Amino acid sequence: MELQDYLRILRKHWFAILALTVLGTGAGVAYSMLATPVYTASAKVFVSTSGSSSVADLAQGNSFTQQRVKTYADLVTTSAVLQPTIDALELPMSVSELRGSLSASTPLNTTVIDVTVTNADPVFAAVLAGATSEQLIETVEEIETTDPLEGSPVRLSVVQEPEVPTVPTSPNSKLNAALGLMLGLALGVGYALLRSALDTKIRGERDIERITDAPVLGGIVFDPKAKQRPLIVHQDATSPRAESFRTLRTNLQFLDAGRTERSFVITSSIQSEGKSTTAANLAITLADAGARVLLVGADLRRPKAGKYLGIESAVGLTDVLIGRVDLETAVQRWGRSELFVLPAGAIPPNPSELLGSSLMESLIARLDSEFDIVLYDAPPLLPVTDAAVLARLVGGTVLIVAAGRAHGPQVESAIQALETVGAPLSGVVLTMLPSKGPDAYGYGRYGYSYQYSEDGAKAKA
Repeated sequence: MELQDYLRILRKHWFAILALTVLGTGAGVAYSMLATPVYTASAKVFVSTSGSSSVADLAQGNSFTQQRVKTYADLVTTSAVLQPTIDALELPMSVSELRGSLSASTPLNTTVIDVTVTNADPVFAAVLAGATSEQLIETVEEIETTDPLEGSPVRLSVVQEPEVPTVPTSPNSKLNAALGLMLGLALGVGYALLRSALDTKIRGERDIERITDAPVLGGIVFDPKAKQRPLIVHQDATSPRAESFRTLRTNLQFLDAGRTERSFVITSSIQSEGKSTTAANLAITLADAGARVLLVGADLRRPKAGKYLGIESAVGLTDVLIGRVDLETAVQRWGRSELFVLPAGAIPPNPSELLGSSLMESLIARLDSEFDIVLYDAPPLLPVTDAAVLARLVGGTVLIVAAGRAHGPQVESAIQALETVGAPLSGVVLTMLPSKGPDAYGYGRYGYSYQYSEDGAKAKA
């Protein structure tokens, strides 16, 4: 994936990322408000040697105390220090319970011991730190005294009395809020990436390029009123959606330049991807450009092309193939244009066999000689084999893929079905593309810059 893909994913799932970030920040703030404040009080104990008169003695004594000061710090959490402290303060707790509230540390290259106490009661924390320091002094002097007359060679003294803290050291509201924000943001981004990784739907041109090398001929934006006005190039010729069909017409005219015949099967991987609507609108735009166009209703299971164009479909392709009527009778002209329609006709019991027969092959050759461009509106590839059989005879296929509806594996299976029968895939057309958002047609590339008002005046989009 490229950087642009990650940016598109983040933009697409921005609301979920924002929601999780806010939720994480709120959780950090709530924890800070609900958590019990903890205060910290500390005392400093200085360790020195006694009886030093010369510089050499002082240096030797300082080296001695630095070696022993870590040992003295470890004594703070022993029962030799804590039990007398409990007895002196008359605390209702054991040594193990008290040990969790105390700690001792020695700064590097010093002879100072920091005795620290954390507790929810600031006064108790200060009192306990002081009492523990005093008891540490007594315990060390008792341990280090080997001769009662000479006393202890080490002297400990409190150089900083513990002060009653006024500001709690925990919870840290700012830190918790920042951690919650970062955690929420990480969860949001992770959710977006995971959702994108699990999403197999075709969203745009990049998804098609990962599946096939066939060119993307164009993109048709989604129209919520498509069912009410399927022939958009006829009913609203100045709309951006109608312009997208003209772009598709231009690309189709340059497609398969090596082929003499200009006939294509219009199909899709699954149903309801807009193949019949695309075929009808494309046929109209090709006829508007001056070409003699024939639209064949080759969907012998659920024919729609004739219905969209308002053509009587009782007699059509099936009747021509079985010899019931001749081609000239079945083909109908649409309006005054150069667009002609051969509807599906009666639905036969064996559509695949009929479309793959020698009669159909002969009819295809005749249509190629009589029309500039022939478009075959065929059924989807995955449910039935009709389109694959017909595509092998026609020699050119345009695959319609609905963005947000068709899944990658479905498109791959449809392309594989064409390859199995030796039918070439001429190109892919994306339909139902969103007009807004990160998956919108034109995102990351050139889209439409202009649109037209109803009175034909040009206005910048």
